[in-house]
Amino acid sequence: MSFRKNFVIGLMLFALFLGAGNIIFPPLLGQMAGDQLFIAMAGFLITGVGLPLLAVLAIANAGEGGLQSIASRVHPLFGVFFTMVIYMAIGPFFGIPRTATVSYEIGVVPFLTDGLVDANWTLPLFTVLFFTLTVILALNPAKLVDRIGKVLTPILFVVIGALAVKSILTPMGKLGESHGEYMDSPFFRSFVEGYLTMDVIAALVFGIVVINALRDEGVTQRGPILKAMTIAGLIAAGGLAIVYISLSYIGATSVEVIGIQPNGGAVLARASTVLYGTSGTAILAATIIFACLTTSIGLVSACAQYFKQLFPNRSYKMFVFLFAGFSALVSNVGLTQLISFSLPVLMMVYPLAIVLMLMSFIDKLFGREPIVYILALLATAFVSIFDGLLVAEIDVKPVTSILAHLPLYEQNIGWLVPAIVGALIGVVISFFTRKRNS
Repeated sequence: MSFRKNFVIGLMLFALFLGAGNIIFPPLLGQMAGDQLFIAMAGFLITGVGLPLLAVLAIANAGEGGLQSIASRVHPLFGVFFTMVIYMAIGPFFGIPRTATVSYEIGVVPFLTDGLVDANWTLPLFTVLFFTLTVILALNPAKLVDRIGKVLTPILFVVIGALAVKSILTPMGKLGESHGEYMDSPFFRSFVEGYLTMDVIAALVFGIVVINALRDEGVTQRGPILKAMTIAGLIAAGGLAIVYISLSYIGATSVEVIGIQPNGGAVLARASTVLYGTSGTAILAATIIFACLTTSIGLVSACAQYFKQLFPNRSYKMFVFLFAGFSALVSNVGLTQLISFSLPVLMMVYPLAIVLMLMSFIDKLFGREPIVYILALLATAFVSIFDGLLVAEIDVKPVTSILAHLPLYEQNIGWLVPAIVGALIGVVISFFTRKRNS
């Protein structure tokens, strides 16, 4: 396949990744990192860009089965169950509805009068319009490359570039001082923040969209698919890195003018007004809405394509309408309730997804023995499940007080060492099992 087609598919993958959370987080990181910005961004790019890129490569290496193919190395039933949980969690239960609620709160509410903001019909009306457009653009997966890669992504680049270029040409101020944990350990603090973006799950889900897009272009063999997805992943990773660095620079140079803000959305809102006056609010709104729309299209399409494979007697279009309609209903629950309900689930399954993804690169070393996967995942799950319960504000202190002694537990990766130990025990067991059988 030509580099031009690879490039467009890479742009599509970049736009699918770049949701509102990815845009809002870097400015706050920039404010907190201050003059330690470059060290902080080095840590963030490793986990916020590097891990998702590895996840894309893992899906490419797994071939047509994608995430389910990798998870089935534990057990076929686990493969189906775990993959469904991942798709539903980042899809209609959380990820897709959040694209609409964030678009509404940041891209629409600033333009409404107080009466309309408090009205009970404005959010439902917006979600209907938002998901109607999502359905129209997602109904034909063969057109996703053209609609997102060739149209929506360039628009997204333009609106983000308008903020980034202006901040470089006429910076709001100098790099501020670092704050909090960024004063003493900017690299490791941002390293953990990049891990918490949870883009690894998004990469595992979007892999099926990219693979099917390549098949529509006539790329069907495993070798060319792996090569094309590697190129697309590198392009998407490069785009994410540019956006993250640009937006964090906006945050780092804004403190002198707008002060420390409570969240990245407030940083961008005030910074865009300083840079472009009243039109800055419109630029920010366009940035958020286009970013959320591309992510919504990608998630709806990915979920529909997976469940179409799972239930081949049902149509792709039926699943598109089903997931978009369900997401429209869930989005009206409100963003705060949505996060409180879904974040514990994501905290439970995200480490499992990372361990699966990393082990898929090295499982030939232990003959893909299921026992190695099983013990590594059991050890990971023991930590991640209690982490999720803790986020859900369920009292599990007797257990978490013990888990707190694990290395890196305070950095939210306390599952890492148990996963390694579990895998090593599995390798030993499989070795003696094969020896005994032989």
